[in-house]
Amino acid sequence: MDAYRYDRAMMSKHPHRVSVLALPAVIPLELGIAAEIFGRDPHYRLTVCAEGRSASLPGSGLTVNTSAGLEGLKRADTVIIPGYEDVDATVSTAVLDAIRAAHARGARLVSICTAAFALAAAGVLDGRPATTHWRWTAELQRRYPKIDVLPNRLFIDDGDILTSAGVTTGIDLCLHLVRRDFGSAAANTRARGLVAPPQRQGGQAQFIERLMPDASGDQLGPLRDWMLENLPLPLDLGTLATRAHISRRTLSRRFREETGVSPMAWLADARIDRAREILETTTEPVENIGRLTGLGAPVSVRAAFHRRIGISPKEYRAVWRGSPSATTATTTARHSPPDHEVASRPAVSRTNLSRGIASTPRPFVASRTTTAGLRMPIAVRPGEGATSARLYGRRSPARRSP
Repeated sequence: MDAYRYDRAMMSKHPHRVSVLALPAVIPLELGIAAEIFGRDPHYRLTVCAEGRSASLPGSGLTVNTSAGLEGLKRADTVIIPGYEDVDATVSTAVLDAIRAAHARGARLVSICTAAFALAAAGVLDGRPATTHWRWTAELQRRYPKIDVLPNRLFIDDGDILTSAGVTTGIDLCLHLVRRDFGSAAANTRARGLVAPPQRQGGQAQFIERLMPDASGDQLGPLRDWMLENLPLPLDLGTLATRAHISRRTLSRRFREETGVSPMAWLADARIDRAREILETTTEPVENIGRLTGLGAPVSVRAAFHRRIGISPKEYRAVWRGSPSATTATTTARHSPPDHEVASRPAVSRTNLSRGIASTPRPFVASRTTTAGLRMPIAVRPGEGATSARLYGRRSPARRSP
């Protein structure tokens, strides 16, 4: 039914014109994300553009030749700019003028990853919230102080300008665009075709290697080392000041000078970093994390993770360590039909009377021997005869018994 609702929703509107602007040293994966999501959908009209109709790919020696130059932005409803390798590279005046012109006439501007620097250089992000890859959020804020940089967001929708964090968050943002344009059914169908979640939980803090900021000085280095060695202890500002043999006020001032944050904020991030390490590398029960890191009771640990990471400890472990169910899902889905057939075939549901819920009939999986002597799976769906058996998504004539 999702495919049916998707087609109804998409056909109710005129094709949406999307122009993808590839800048020099464009990141291939991010360019591919935009092209895959909008280029393979007949309800969108995609044009890939580049200044001079070509853009280099970093580290490969390859060049992308595009069907349009900067003129391809003039009629676009949405302009998407994938990230590029060197944020220090100068964006040409012609590109910046084309971005400003598109924005002035009402086009929706979208940046993936480091392309936020191009929007910032064009001046269209001034006074707006924005994000970029977590490695570059501080640099974006430093260069463009008029931007409200939000480092822990996967993407930000500010109406006519949208920005995303790094690399694969481009998928999240592009699916969000489909959801905005044509509804949840459309976005869910595209997500299934991509084998991606329609919406991810949490922010990009869960992908940062370490929450603790780097120190610019080492006068309090021994104190920070001692704090890391004694995270489970009930540390407070008085205890830390006594350890450093200075007053609380002096400690707070010097600590902020060296790290940019207060001692207790640094300690909180250090404890969360230790908790993340435990969750990623051990099977220690979540209930013990607070005791091992100093974060406190389980409810306090959950609150700290939701506040700083955006997801619960259990969800974090499931993402970064995986679960036994992942193996089962892989085995079950190994011989599923191609995703384009799943997207185009309406789902058939029935009511499970014993539970009072809707369920989808599961295919019966049989096998047959090919001429090469290999055993090949045949998925026969309920209600289908042997003549409509599907061999990897294709109809295969049944073999009659002699």
